[in-house]
Amino acid sequence: MSDSFCSAIREKLLHIRAELMAVAATGAASSQVVELDQAKVGRLSRMDALQAQAMSKASGLRREQTLQLVAQALARLDSGDYGDCRGCDEPIDRKRLQSDPTAFLCIDCATKNERPRP
Repeated sequence: MSDSFCSAIREKLLHIRAELMAVAATGAASSQVVELDQAKVGRLSRMDALQAQAMSKASGLRREQTLQLVAQALARLDSGDYGDCRGCDEPIDRKRLQSDPTAFLCIDCATKNERPRP
């Protein structure tokens, strides 16, 4: 991979990481414990709050997973392994890496590893 391509990818990964960290800082309030005092909160309001809490937790989990993928991609850039498929050791297409800079499998290996849909 060329130095300019790797620099552009590094910038993109750092931007993704910064955005995710900013979202994490603002989203902490919605995952707080829901108060169950019926005198203060009605049943439907409490259900809405529980649903919002569950969605916030799921979003936080996805954010953490993406942050891990970003960290792994940055480590591969540092070690010189970025762009090599972890499944077959062939180069990953540049367009795939530009589209998803955290990709660690080529399209063929990613397709093979997909779970069949019911």
